[in-house]
Amino acid sequence: MARENVLDQTRENLVDYFVAHGHKSFRATQLMQWIYHKLQLKFDAYSNMSAALRVELAERFEIRVPEILSVHESRDGTVKWLMQAFSGDHIETVLIPDRHRQTLCISSQLGCVLDCTFCATGKQGFNGNLSVGEIVGQAVQAALWLQEHRPDDRISNIVFMGMGEPLLNYDTAMKATQIFRDDLGFGLSRRRVTISTAGVVPAILDMCGRTTIALAVSLHAPNDEVRNELVPLNRKYPIASLLAACREYLSSQDVKAIITFEYALIRGVNDSPTLARELARLLRDFRCKVNLIPFNPFPGSGYRRPSESRIRAFQQILMDRGVMAMTRTTRGDDIDAACGQLVGRVADRTKRAERYRRGENPIFVPVETIPTTSLAG
Repeated sequence: MARENVLDQTRENLVDYFVAHGHKSFRATQLMQWIYHKLQLKFDAYSNMSAALRVELAERFEIRVPEILSVHESRDGTVKWLMQAFSGDHIETVLIPDRHRQTLCISSQLGCVLDCTFCATGKQGFNGNLSVGEIVGQAVQAALWLQEHRPDDRISNIVFMGMGEPLLNYDTAMKATQIFRDDLGFGLSRRRVTISTAGVVPAILDMCGRTTIALAVSLHAPNDEVRNELVPLNRKYPIASLLAACREYLSSQDVKAIITFEYALIRGVNDSPTLARELARLLRDFRCKVNLIPFNPFPGSGYRRPSESRIRAFQQILMDRGVMAMTRTTRGDDIDAACGQLVGRVADRTKRAERYRRGENPIFVPVETIPTTSLAG
C-alpha cells in the first residue's frame, strides 16, 4: 500500500485518521507540533508517542518535501531555492526579507498555463499542478533553512506569487492555506497568507464564504484592449467581470479587508499618464491598494522597465485621485528572483518553450478552453 504524505493532510484529516484507527484525537495535535513547530520530520523522534504508534505512522505515512537542489542568496538578503517536485520537475521558491517581515513566495504549479506576456514562468510552458504536500513542503524547507542559517528569523507571510496560477489548482491551494493558517501549522493570520491570481473569476466567487485570506489580483491594465495583450485570460474573464467578482469577495469579508491590485509597469505599454488616469477612475470607489511593480527584464521578453520619473509620475496620478498606490522595491533581481523572473524547469507538455526558442509566438491553447476552475483539486 502506497504511503500518504502527512503534509497533504489538514488537522481535520489527521484527527479523522487517528480516531478511525482507535487513537485519541490529540495525537493529531502532537503530530503537527512535531512537524510544523519543531520541524522534526522523522517519526522515530516523536518521543511522546509509543513505539507501536511510531511504527504504525511510518507504515502508513511519509513526510515528504521537495528536495532542495540549489540555494542562491542575493546581496539584499533575498533567498531563492531551486527545488525538485515529486514529478522530477524543478520549481523555484523565494524568501524576501523586509525589516521584521520574512515573506515566502511559493509556487503552486509546474510552470504556468496562462502565458502572460511579461512573465518568464509562462514562457517555459506547463506540466501540471503541485500537490498540497509540495506546496506546504516548500514552506517547511524554507523554515528548516532559516532555522540553520538565520535562527532569529521566522516565516511571517506566505504569498502564492511564485510559479503557476493558484486558482487553477484551486482545492489544493485552499487546503494548503488551511495548514498555513492553522495554529498547529504555521499559525499565520488571514492577512498574512495571500492568494495572487490573474483573474480566474469563478474561483474568486467560490472563495466567498470559504476563506478570509488576502486576495491579490494581477491587473496590469485599466482596459480590456491593453489587458488582452498582457494577460490572455482577460479574453475569457474581462475586467468588468473580474472587478465584479472582487467586489463580491470584499463583501464576504470584514470592513477592513482590501483587494491588492498588482500592476507591472512596462515602458511604452501600460505606463502612460492617460492609462494612470483611467486606472484611477476604474478603482476610485474600490477598497483596494495598487502595487506598482517596475518590470523585471528576462531574456526574450522584448519589454523594458520605465524610468524612475515615469514610475513616480504614474504613482502620483493615482494618489492624487484617492487611490492608494505603492511602488514595490525590486528584490533579488541579481539572482533572477524578482517578480516575473521565476522559471524553474518543467517537462513542458505544451511545447510552448520549444516554440519560443524557435522565435515563434506560441499560444498554448485557445483561451476558451482554459479550465473554468480546478475545484476538483
